[in-house]
Amino acid sequence: MARLTGARPVATHRWDCATAAFLLLLLTVQAAQKADLGGDGTAATINHSLMLLQRLQELLQNGNGSDTVLRVRTAASEEAKVFHTHQLLLSLQSEVFESLLHNQSVITLHEPPETAALFEKFIRYLYCGGVSILLHQAIPMHQLASKYRVWGLQRGVAEYMKTHLASESSQGHVVGWYHYAVRIGDVALQESCLQFLAWNLSAVLSSAEWSSVSVELLLLLLERSDLVLHSELELYTAVESWLSRRQPEGPVAARVLRAIRYPMIAPSQLFRLQAQSAVLAQHYSAVQDLLFQAFQFHAASPLHFAKYFDVNCSMFLPRNYLAPSWGAQWVINNPARDDRSTSFQTQLGPSSHDAGKRVTWNVLFSPRWLPVSLRPVYSDSVSAAVQPVRMEDGRPRLVITPAMSSPDFAGVSFQKTVLVGVRQQGRVLVKHAYSFHQSSDETADFLAHADLQRRTSEYLIDNSLHLHIIIKPVYHSLIKVKK
Repeated sequence: MARLTGARPVATHRWDCATAAFLLLLLTVQAAQKADLGGDGTAATINHSLMLLQRLQELLQNGNGSDTVLRVRTAASEEAKVFHTHQLLLSLQSEVFESLLHNQSVITLHEPPETAALFEKFIRYLYCGGVSILLHQAIPMHQLASKYRVWGLQRGVAEYMKTHLASESSQGHVVGWYHYAVRIGDVALQESCLQFLAWNLSAVLSSAEWSSVSVELLLLLLERSDLVLHSELELYTAVESWLSRRQPEGPVAARVLRAIRYPMIAPSQLFRLQAQSAVLAQHYSAVQDLLFQAFQFHAASPLHFAKYFDVNCSMFLPRNYLAPSWGAQWVINNPARDDRSTSFQTQLGPSSHDAGKRVTWNVLFSPRWLPVSLRPVYSDSVSAAVQPVRMEDGRPRLVITPAMSSPDFAGVSFQKTVLVGVRQQGRVLVKHAYSFHQSSDETADFLAHADLQRRTSEYLIDNSLHLHIIIKPVYHSLIKVKK
């Protein structure tokens, strides 16, 4: 631990020169080692870098040879935390410290409580090049790295956030990370958070962080068709809760409610919402036209409805619903072993007119399908050689085809979505999503980078591949009838 109390005289210029000479010597030795290895095959590297890191930690811990004092204050406390440090090491890592320490050896830094609590970890990183953080420490550590321009740490924390979106936390963290990414302008982190929230929305809706979603984030999510959740009714219920808690102005509430896809909700459920939803009663005039259109959609045949209304819009496009009528879950044990097949049924479409119509789907999974370019070539010539084929040259393949054709398919195409992920504590956590349309029975890049041969593959849960296949009926406008 760095010393937090008491003052000590700064060291003389002699220590600063000695430290600089030591580091310069270290770099020179490392360069010489590389040169030696290039010219002699029997050379070996003698690596005592861990010992060096230990010595640097001791410098910080004991304050030996300190020539700089950092006093960290917060508005909530009159007592400052004091760190006895070394100007050279701070300046090597941070251009801000290099500027601050140019003409002074004692500086006072003002930090909010959340970053002040991590300042010792931050300083330790400057000495050792490594730090361990928890989910709730990511934002304040990134703030410190950004403020003092420690670019390596900043990039490292941002990468940590992108790779720990699925980690368990009691209060949730992805929504907060998204809002932080917007504030600092980190587009890559924004997209990573937004994609995770879209693919795992059911888990977010039932968490404590749902109420902290901003208006902007909520509207971004509601306009997406790749949201993964049980049903549109589940989404409406969560939006109703958000509106009741946040109480936004009328125009904002209207925009939010008009982003719900009411045709995807059954008429019986729509009637219940009209009778029981206080939020819907309060803003009924804002969505009255959409509700009327939804009832019309359910009352008529899709072909007839499409003659009068534009069905090529998001209002009539299903999201990725996990309810059984939209698809099926498929857990493949030991997926690298051999080919597998399954079948399931879905409702022809979301319209109540099609409620009793079912489509049967056949699914084939192959762990090592070989493209034509890699298949063995045989020749009648005795001298012709057969191309060697290795099993690992194949790639996973998933083919989804309808087991039937029907006149009812007129005006309807099917978008197929395959979710790859895990289930934790009753929540579906999606790792990847693949989508392809009726014109193709499969997607070319399905699990292209997954190593299913390895039991520790990140795509496997207990040596099983967890898939959820969703069939999304897409209606198309046909002949327009003059009104």
